[in-house]
Amino acid sequence: MTRTPAYDPSVFTGLSAFPLTPMRGEELDEEAFIGLVERLVLAGVDSITALGSTGSYAYLDGQERARVAQLTVESALDIPVLVGVGALRTRDVLANVASAEAAGAQGLLLAPVSYQPLTDDEVFELFGTVASSTDLPIVVYDNPGTTHFTFSTELYARLAALDGVASIKIPGFALSPSGWDERIGEIRAAVGNEVSIGISGDAFGAEGLNAGCDAWYTAVGGTLPEPMLEITRAAELGNADIARELSAELQPLWDLFTEFGGSLRVSAAIAEHLGLVGANSLPLPIQDLDADAKLKVAEVADRLDLA
Repeated sequence: MTRTPAYDPSVFTGLSAFPLTPMRGEELDEEAFIGLVERLVLAGVDSITALGSTGSYAYLDGQERARVAQLTVESALDIPVLVGVGALRTRDVLANVASAEAAGAQGLLLAPVSYQPLTDDEVFELFGTVASSTDLPIVVYDNPGTTHFTFSTELYARLAALDGVASIKIPGFALSPSGWDERIGEIRAAVGNEVSIGISGDAFGAEGLNAGCDAWYTAVGGTLPEPMLEITRAAELGNADIARELSAELQPLWDLFTEFGGSLRVSAAIAEHLGLVGANSLPLPIQDLDADAKLKVAEVADRLDLA
């Protein structure tokens, strides 16, 4: 039977930008955060996802997360806002869901955060509990690099059958174009057409979209929305080669992610270079890149004209 969503499925398509949550000392830098969100509004992203991994959600307490959700919705104007709600305890996840609802979010991003390894059944139970507690649609956040939990295609299918699960955010892989077609086809066959598939891992955004992903959940797009939008729009128009070429032009940026252990510190360094956040904007114990690394990031940003 075809499921009729109780939400607007278009919210889970296109480019969803994940902004940083900049800190000043031990306090949220509200002015800088609002500035980041306003940049995304001006760029015309399709949605804004606050408190993803790029937003350092796991390092913030419930009060800070509620404030970030509120600021995002207030600053996003008519752009849909999704809010990350993952936490170690289910009770804390549900508290984050309540604060996202109170802020006016239009969707939730849920990762299976854990200290002890979780089983598939435990993860399924978590999503079922959240889905039964809220009318907000849920994005399944598959990010094994941070959660150390790997979703199987079978688990994708089980979760897609839950009322309220709207999208599945998959990690990127180094695949050929035909390999991407095969992988996305496999996931689509498992989850059906009512649940969107979103690619993450920014270096793989173009290939994922070209292969049929409905959305791009982009980390660096929260700081640099324009080049990511160019790639997204090209893929949406069926211009696969153009999307691929635009992504290839950004290879020096993708290489920085590999060199410096992911996109978070690089995104923070770019944002600092552009004057969008201050130094030491990440929540301790996470630290900025060192001076030499920041210089390298700045050189790449300038050479690619990312400002």
